[in-house]
Amino acid sequence: MGRSLFIAILLSSTTAAPAMAFDHHGGSNHTEKHAEHSEAEHQMPELKYPMTEKQNVVDEQFGVKVADPYRWLEDDVRVNPKVAQWVEQQNAVADSYLDSLPGRDILASRMEKLFDYERFGLPRKAGKYYFYTRNDGLQNQSVLYVREGLDGEGRELINPNGWAADGATALDGWVPSKDGKKLIYTIQDGGSDWRTIKILDVETGQDSSDEIKWMKFANVDWVDEDGFVYSRFPQPEEGAAFQSLNLNHQVYYHKLGTDQSEDRLIYATPEKPELNHSAELTHDGRYMLITSSSGTDEKYELTIIDMQNPNWTPTKLVSGFDYEWQLIDGMGSKLYFVTNKNAPKLKVVSVDVSAKKPEFTDLIAERAETLTRAQIVGDKMILSYMEDAKSLAEIYDLAGKKTGEVNLNEVGTASGFSGKPGDSETFYAFSSFTQPGAIYRFDTASNETQLFAKPDLAFNPADYMTSQVFYPSKDGTKIPMFIVHKKDLDLSQGAPTLLYGYGGFNISLTPGYSATRMAWLQSGGVYAQANLRGGGEYGKAWHDGGRLLNKQNVFDDFAAAGEYLIANGISAQGKLAIEGRSNGGLLVGASLNQRPDLFAAGHAAVGVMDMLRFDRFTAGRYWVDDYGVPAKEEDFKNLLTYSPYHNIKNGVKYPAAIVSTADTDDRVVPGHSFKYIAALQAADTGDAPKIIRIESRAGHGSGKPTDKLIEEYSDIYAFLAHHTGLTIEDDAEEAKDMDNQEQGK
Repeated sequence: MGRSLFIAILLSSTTAAPAMAFDHHGGSNHTEKHAEHSEAEHQMPELKYPMTEKQNVVDEQFGVKVADPYRWLEDDVRVNPKVAQWVEQQNAVADSYLDSLPGRDILASRMEKLFDYERFGLPRKAGKYYFYTRNDGLQNQSVLYVREGLDGEGRELINPNGWAADGATALDGWVPSKDGKKLIYTIQDGGSDWRTIKILDVETGQDSSDEIKWMKFANVDWVDEDGFVYSRFPQPEEGAAFQSLNLNHQVYYHKLGTDQSEDRLIYATPEKPELNHSAELTHDGRYMLITSSSGTDEKYELTIIDMQNPNWTPTKLVSGFDYEWQLIDGMGSKLYFVTNKNAPKLKVVSVDVSAKKPEFTDLIAERAETLTRAQIVGDKMILSYMEDAKSLAEIYDLAGKKTGEVNLNEVGTASGFSGKPGDSETFYAFSSFTQPGAIYRFDTASNETQLFAKPDLAFNPADYMTSQVFYPSKDGTKIPMFIVHKKDLDLSQGAPTLLYGYGGFNISLTPGYSATRMAWLQSGGVYAQANLRGGGEYGKAWHDGGRLLNKQNVFDDFAAAGEYLIANGISAQGKLAIEGRSNGGLLVGASLNQRPDLFAAGHAAVGVMDMLRFDRFTAGRYWVDDYGVPAKEEDFKNLLTYSPYHNIKNGVKYPAAIVSTADTDDRVVPGHSFKYIAALQAADTGDAPKIIRIESRAGHGSGKPTDKLIEEYSDIYAFLAHHTGLTIEDDAEEAKDMDNQEQGK
């Protein structure tokens, strides 16, 4: 927040024989029968799915009739009591099954220990103050601290853990004023994308009376000590906040001490209500830049306001939604940007906006690695690159000449490097699959790196190994994949393996730590992460190769990853589970439909499951950039080939499937998952369980409290373990890890 652009995208943040209409058997019950690799002696409860009403709803588009018998499940659970009753019935079935899974309690205990370490967020400097978040280990939400000077004693500033009894109200973002005396912060409730803005006095720790509502997908940035700029949508109609389309985004200036109704409108496009607008200021406050977008593609228009003009008159800097533009910063009238104009893997350019006809000049050329971010720190520029989904960080002067690099030492992900002109100090975090983020301070003047905070762990990362392979997809394209497991793991018979993917929206999957995933690894499982087309790992061409009419490539890449893992003895038939979130939930649903023979189990989290109606709810309209427009014939016919809801194969034996969503998800509305699981349960797809886990007040994922994460993933990974043959043993393994860690010290 503050210096980064928030655009609505599908997170983690991450297929098809065509079916023209449903042909489902109604409401048959299935009894769970264990696969031969499961623990035969462990009795699981009989599964009796709720009878889900089917209604005679049929749409005809372009001469194709498509049934939608479960459309009534799209209604908001808070508004329609019939949907609420269905949710209660489905959760009762899922709870009964999940409560009986072997090893679930062991996994929960393991995850609790893995979460229980002190961790810090990246510090942000303002005036004499340093602001940073800290979690003592098992706090549901991290706490914001402030200290005077780098070595000062930390003082608790905002503790969100008392905001809600269920821990589901989170401190989302925060921006200190230039002198550090005031702080804008945003509140997220129940996992919703909506944010509330508050103002805090840093000296006293007291909130002002200011409160801003209906902010979503936007920046907040200080204009001066008296006020700030932000973007918001109009207030939704009563009862429609979680489902109505997000239109008419507007940029406002809020003067401290006044009511929101008095805020000054800075920029709006009523003639184009589909556009989003996000405002930020250069560090010296000279210019405000408004970035406008129409979807999730990195294609922006730029509008600039000279803040020395009291009228704040907007002037178009870049017209046409053709290229990506990331503001790095500005010094006087010279602004620096990262762009993909004539550079699919991005480059750095500069422009003098005071010129009569501003022209962009290349400063640092495109290269083989993908440029992900650039920041001015002191009198240098730090460029973050990605090479085969791994991080590089290099240092340039402001004339574009390379002067050094940040030594990251190992395979992983570096993030941060925020700073400002004139101050050589910056901070960055570095993490890997087996190492949580350590925080480092870096000085661009001396090129010196100092450790700021590194967590003490309940395991020894050296006991695990990470490798990267490149496997061929169906069309021969080489796809990178990371594989992580214990060094001493016996792979002679193939091991139970969790394969994760996303493949969309130009989002890159890079190495990162997860306490829940580490519990899987500690239990003897393998984790594999495939960098599918549709992501941003190799720039624009990689993204284009997995979206719109090329979307099938993503599912082919994922299936090829599974085939590679089995063919190379890492996993084995009946031991491979798949997982994905959001766009990755779509990936799992489509993959279970297309290759039920390949996978033993699947977890589809908050997935986009109805590809014909995704654009009718909340932020779904943005996603046409990646998926296509359902109202266009070519796109419609392509979407219908892989839409998970529309392609369930009746009479085919399916793997075990668990779907997860939340009643407050206003990014991918839960109706997607509701309709998909209803159709899956009604079809004849064999005896393996098909259940849904529906969380309350958890949203799309961000802001989820620690205790909910442990409950959720001990359920899900126990489910996947049971159906891949992974035996969850007692804590002897953790004790061994602890011993090894102590010896390592």
